[in-house]
Amino acid sequence: MKSVVVLDVVGLTPGLLGSSAPRLNELARGFRAELGTVFPAVTCPAQSTFLTGRMPRDHGIVANGWYFRDLAEILFWRQSSALVSGERVWEAGRSRDPGFTCAQLFWWFNMYCGAEWAVTPRPAYPADGRKIPDIYAEPAELRDALNARFGRFPLFRFWGPGADIASTAWIASAAADVIASRRPVLTLVYLPHLDYDLQRLGPKHPAIGDRVKEVDAEAGRIIDAARGIGAEVIALSEYGITPVTGGVHLNRVLRTAGYLRVQRVLDRWELLDAGASRAFAVADHQVAHVYVREPADRPAVKRLLERTDGVARVLDEDGKHEFGIDHPRSGELVAMAAPDRWFTYYYWLDERLAPDFARTVDIHRKPGYDPVELFLDPTLRAPRLKIAWKLLRKAMGFRTLMDVIPLDASRVKGSHGLPPARDEEGPVLLSTSKVGACDRLAATDVKDLILKTVFA
Repeated sequence: MKSVVVLDVVGLTPGLLGSSAPRLNELARGFRAELGTVFPAVTCPAQSTFLTGRMPRDHGIVANGWYFRDLAEILFWRQSSALVSGERVWEAGRSRDPGFTCAQLFWWFNMYCGAEWAVTPRPAYPADGRKIPDIYAEPAELRDALNARFGRFPLFRFWGPGADIASTAWIASAAADVIASRRPVLTLVYLPHLDYDLQRLGPKHPAIGDRVKEVDAEAGRIIDAARGIGAEVIALSEYGITPVTGGVHLNRVLRTAGYLRVQRVLDRWELLDAGASRAFAVADHQVAHVYVREPADRPAVKRLLERTDGVARVLDEDGKHEFGIDHPRSGELVAMAAPDRWFTYYYWLDERLAPDFARTVDIHRKPGYDPVELFLDPTLRAPRLKIAWKLLRKAMGFRTLMDVIPLDASRVKGSHGLPPARDEEGPVLLSTSKVGACDRLAATDVKDLILKTVFA
């Protein structure tokens, strides 16, 4: 068996490689290929397709989050591997050779995945309201070893207004350490850095070249570690990010038409009441699963959304089959944004009634993805001082709300989820090995390429 390291460089496209990524470009000495994506082109479906070789209709990961009908709850960013159907690449490798080992580092659905080594973000939430950065690792002692060597994982620089290269650098350090000390046959590494400013600034902003240089340097450290054990390296991306000009508020449209219901809490804010609603949208970048309780309502809801500015297409059963997303977890309808728009989760009609979590970084409580969490509210005076004061209060045991996020969807300048309009805006794959060399590779063929490279 040949050791292989797979780098998931989020947001990387052929158009971004240029001269800013010498370490990544050097990987193409084997071959470089355009990489097909899945629908929706977002993290969890893409990664699950890479690892199982199956479409979302088969592995069941239809978005980064969806409506759990039996719970009447919308849940995002779950971590249990049991949610994914299908044989993962390390299971296939182990069936061919019992000596096959895998390190799964920060790819999603990581917990209880069966890989020999696994690391994923897992903050602790004490009863006093604090969020304490931490990781979950298998085996458990790996957590202690990584924390002792590299310090606590910088969770608040992994997502939110402070997201930057620090979290990617921590992951790169951990990956290089695991590669050198454990020598897995297959190492999967997630490098998220480009995603932040591509969404904040848009892919054409002049600062993006510097962000590419930063992630390229971190990828280089992992490439050096891989070279140290004689491993081949594959770098790929899940999607490309395209410029957007504004958000589309599907849930406000559905609420105004009488389909969506809310609960009033303490007469101060509103919560989306999914179980009581006839229809609501679970927004995820440029795609939204629309759950319609009564079959008789589906044609009218479809027509309503198709007439909404910023909606390009609404998929029914035939459309979902066409895009490979006809799975029971999917909404009865699936909305696709216009190429220059994205979908918010916003459902309130009066900002004064927005829930308390709307102005915080809270990826688990919000009933949809919220890229506005990448920004600080520009109306705040001395925001850094305000954050420091709130953190001090939390450290002292006082409950306090970190309400520093704006409610302005126009601030987001980049999004993804749709099939790319042009190849240079889509994902790319680079490999040091000539095994499986081609000009274009389907996302469903990544698993097979990894196995061929290992067993060549």
